[in-house]
Amino acid sequence: MDDGIYDSRRALGGFLRARRGRVTPETVGPAGVSRRRRVRGLRREELAQLAGISVDYYVRLEQGRATQPSVEVLDALARALGLDAAERRHLDTLAAARPDPVPRTRIGPGLRRAIDAMEGLPVFATDHRLDVVAWNRLGAALMGGLDVPGRRDANNARFVFLDPAARDLHPDWADRAAEAVGQLRVAIGRHPDDRELTGLIAELADVSPEFRRIWDSGEVTMCAAGRKRLRHPVVGLLELDFETLHVPAGPGEPGLVLHVFSAAEDSPEAAALRTLA
Repeated sequence: MDDGIYDSRRALGGFLRARRGRVTPETVGPAGVSRRRRVRGLRREELAQLAGISVDYYVRLEQGRATQPSVEVLDALARALGLDAAERRHLDTLAAARPDPVPRTRIGPGLRRAIDAMEGLPVFATDHRLDVVAWNRLGAALMGGLDVPGRRDANNARFVFLDPAARDLHPDWADRAAEAVGQLRVAIGRHPDDRELTGLIAELADVSPEFRRIWDSGEVTMCAAGRKRLRHPVVGLLELDFETLHVPAGPGEPGLVLHVFSAAEDSPEAAALRTLA
């Protein structure tokens, strides 16, 4: 993909540049970092010094003129940039420059039965493009009417950025927006040849200034577990635990992500979910 939004040939350099811009001198200590500055984040020569590599080599990495850096160089850059586990994995993906095949979305009867059987819990499944491809009745009700034709876009990223209802559903909208962008960045790093995915990213960057701003920051997110707040018009504000379960599409193939929400047995949220069900 090369339309001004994502260039797979320069993805590694773009990611390094974005992360370099987010590192403040205060977070890395005084050694070799000038306090008198006109640029945001670290300069190239400052990051190169912190990572223990030559400035020329680092410049060539950012410009896409050096490819497939060693594990030692990646380790050093990750430490200097303070990358978390998701960001480091994304760095490895970009450095390897070996795109994965575009995954096929397959919802087998066994998976559909499993989703339907969890009737007391809101459940839905997404693919790497953040398309919601399966859900149970409670999951559809919680997430804004997935089972009502025309109620909301079935792509979570389009819904978050283009539908005003998303801000009502998600009290922590900024977090959900950054999460969606970060997941799309991971997906395009793995599947730069996916035309539907590249089209989605280009569309959102064109029509949503907020998407473009977050995209330019280099946000990276992978599905995890935790708590989320959602506001439903019937049962009100809910704070639910969530888990993400990875379901392979087939032998050796990446697949779907199953999102499962729950609440402690005697909590108000559990009572609200029973009411919603």
